[in-house]
Amino acid sequence: MNQNAPLPLTHLTGSRPRVLTLAQLREHGVTASDAAERPWQQILPGVFLLHSGPATSEERLHAALLYAGRRGGEAMITGMAALALYRFSSAPPLLALSHIDVLVPGTRRLRSTGDVRIVRSHAAPRSQEVTGLPVAPVARAVADAVAQLSDAGTVRRLLSEAVRGGHCEPAAVVRELTVARLLNRPHVVDAVESLLAEGRAMAEDRLYHLVRGYDLPEPVWNADLRLPGGPHLGGVDAYWPEHSVAVEIDTRAPRQGEDEQWSECVRKRETLERLGVTVIHITPRKLRDWPEQQAAVVRTALTASGGREPAAYLVVLPR
Repeated sequence: MNQNAPLPLTHLTGSRPRVLTLAQLREHGVTASDAAERPWQQILPGVFLLHSGPATSEERLHAALLYAGRRGGEAMITGMAALALYRFSSAPPLLALSHIDVLVPGTRRLRSTGDVRIVRSHAAPRSQEVTGLPVAPVARAVADAVAQLSDAGTVRRLLSEAVRGGHCEPAAVVRELTVARLLNRPHVVDAVESLLAEGRAMAEDRLYHLVRGYDLPEPVWNADLRLPGGPHLGGVDAYWPEHSVAVEIDTRAPRQGEDEQWSECVRKRETLERLGVTVIHITPRKLRDWPEQQAAVVRTALTASGGREPAAYLVVLPR
């Protein structure tokens, strides 16, 4: 077929993005030899760009998904390309990326090719829709991006923006980094330490606003609890001595040594409760998303303290 011969594709070549698989072209009566005679480009195996110019960012993304999603497979954009779609200022623009990372189930038999890098997952997350495209959740996209980075500053900026931008909690990022086995890299560990410290500071600030914004009694902040002349019992983020109620922000994340950390947390809570202290654990996400509900939990505990047996006398010191 001559390349000037009319083909019934005007409605396709005039649409955006102008990317189709060979299977889709065949549905319109176009064979591989027909496609080869047109001024089109096969930019990935079985994927055609229906014009002769350079592919736009949108066309590269669609082509990557079409290639990875052939034969009905699930696929979603991840890594730096996903973070660019989430508008991360610390991620390069799409046009500057040499590769588009695409997340697929671990059972898919698919190879990286061209500018598409295949990333496999044994437990694929539920994709988010961004600009009409399936995109990995931020925490997973960050982990996939970090896996390709060796620069500590870039890693730190990505992790920080994920949290500061309200995209996800620190624990979610650390969970994905743990699953990806990236916490044995020193520059990643350093960035995670900074992330957790920043996440805790943000959570503490939200707790301050919760207490004052919902007219709760003022507690002793960052209290260290001890028995008179006895051992150290542990620190809490807020403590109401008159009510024997403590609040602790739970920023634990699944990392190496989590069992030991969790056991210590349980021991502290059980010890305080045996002494008559009500311990309320609040996660950063609950403080961010459901502050009114958490304020009600604290207020209920303060109110209920009047009907309980008096707690043991504790020494309260600043941490």
